[in-house]
Amino acid sequence: MFEKVLIANRGAIACRIIRTLRRIGVKSVAVYTDADALSRHVMEADEAHCIGSGPAAESYLRADKILEIARHTGAKAIHPGYGFLSEKADFAEQCIAHGIRFIGPTPQQMRAFGLKHTARELALQNNVPLLPGTGLLEDLDDALRQAAHIGYPVMLKSTAGGGGIGMRLCWNRDELSRAYEAVKYLAQNNFKDAGLFLEKFVENARHIEVQIFGDGRGGVVALGERDCSMQRRNQKVIEETPAPNLTPRLRQALLDAAVRLGKSVNYQSAGTVEYIFDASTGEFYFLEVNTRLQVEHGVTEEVTGIDLVEWMVRQAAGDLPPLDSFDIKPRGASIQVRVYAENPARDFQPSCGTLTAAEFPPSPVARVETWVERGVEVPPFYDPMLAKIIVHAADRDQAISRLLAALDATALHGIETNLDYLRQVLHGTVFRDGRHTTSFLNVFHYIANTVDVLSPGVQTTIQDYPGRIGYWSVGVPPSGPMDSLAFRLANRLVGNSDDKAGIEITLVGPALRFNCDSVIAICGAPMDVRLDGGPLAQWQAHPVKAGAILQFGKLVNHGCRAYLVVRGGFQVPDYLGSKSTFTLGQFGGHAGRTL
Repeated sequence: MFEKVLIANRGAIACRIIRTLRRIGVKSVAVYTDADALSRHVMEADEAHCIGSGPAAESYLRADKILEIARHTGAKAIHPGYGFLSEKADFAEQCIAHGIRFIGPTPQQMRAFGLKHTARELALQNNVPLLPGTGLLEDLDDALRQAAHIGYPVMLKSTAGGGGIGMRLCWNRDELSRAYEAVKYLAQNNFKDAGLFLEKFVENARHIEVQIFGDGRGGVVALGERDCSMQRRNQKVIEETPAPNLTPRLRQALLDAAVRLGKSVNYQSAGTVEYIFDASTGEFYFLEVNTRLQVEHGVTEEVTGIDLVEWMVRQAAGDLPPLDSFDIKPRGASIQVRVYAENPARDFQPSCGTLTAAEFPPSPVARVETWVERGVEVPPFYDPMLAKIIVHAADRDQAISRLLAALDATALHGIETNLDYLRQVLHGTVFRDGRHTTSFLNVFHYIANTVDVLSPGVQTTIQDYPGRIGYWSVGVPPSGPMDSLAFRLANRLVGNSDDKAGIEITLVGPALRFNCDSVIAICGAPMDVRLDGGPLAQWQAHPVKAGAILQFGKLVNHGCRAYLVVRGGFQVPDYLGSKSTFTLGQFGGHAGRTL
């Protein structure tokens, strides 16, 4: 067994690998950037070394820096996790040249499956069903001829693509003509390979994948399948095992085909064979092979009881027992959601900033893999995934209920996340019935329970009653609404308790757009208030429709402050026992600041 392993990655997967290494008695070496200095993996590793300031191209993708740290620390193996260098055959070869074990497939296996057109050739040789498609295209004219033969719609794909990049759905000749050069540019720019090919598009498609593991000597086992159909822009959002609504015969055919493919190259370590399943015809087709650990590997671990990271480390060290000695019997159902720092109400715009609260369910409720905690700065340089929340139960219905309970026990504040989006998807009948396809989220209607701040006003803050009191001794003055009577009366008008958080407006108010139906009240000093351009009376409750714009002008006659409350209150975390904003201390309210 290795004495020390370097993890060439960051975030949740780095933490995951570190914990497995600790359990099997192997020391861990972490790498990080200045932007990641407070990430949990830095603190959990036995030692950690900085490799740059922030951007991945200058840090986590710098093979020379990572290899230098491996030499300096005496690490005899490198685990790449997923993303970054995990599928770079050149990096695996550099590791071998430096006498360092790359924990993963061989460079030859990575190359064989890394290019989609060569992977299709291997699938064809091993009787794995293929979608109608092409080899590498010569030019646009070749693409147009081949598409006419296959029949529209078609997917134009980069052979070296991944993560949904370098793919374009084309419904007709004109769309293919417009897309060709754009996808070619993306492929060259992102993967240094401009090779393109076409594949028939399945409209009613599910994405099913099989987890395989090989010993490098011809032994390959399938550890069950996963359904990853819940995708947005070709990026997975929710994954589960077993895949719902598959016949036993179809399930076995998926597993057998994956094993054949793995054995054809004497595959070693963890890998995933991905398929497109046509829900209309019941047929499945080869899509690609991922020669690395997948983000969703945890659901397979939950139902099999196998630690895939441990298997990878032991296989690389020559310490893994024969694969046929394991009794692999999946039990129950497991589902995973990916929690992202993004705003679903704004076309999933990535969000960065300081997390003012980070609460996750305890381990008996769910398995949580994350790198964040309260006070961590989420940087703009990397994938926006904050956490994976995984549950396991006796059956799928129980797993869904357990996952919803886990999400209800999760709170992330200070930046935008997709938590509420995930809840709404899981509550829907389409997911509960297992009827979702890869295109479902394209038409899913998300209701954001938020307001957008169109203009902030002079000094607009979140406050609650009675506020933050009793901390003068440590230099924190009282916080809370200046006119607590008006604040409490506003809450009562909408049916809230006195202490629900509301907005305090000073002198000149904000302009707000409501993204959901609401009930509001405005109390305090008189001011000009308009709802969708019409005047709105203070000191009474008003229904507000989604999309409505509420505008506050200046305070008139006398007084300095007015208050806006909504039924249910504004959801912000407590800090020192209150939700009130203390701007000088930069805590409380919404990210410790004015709107």
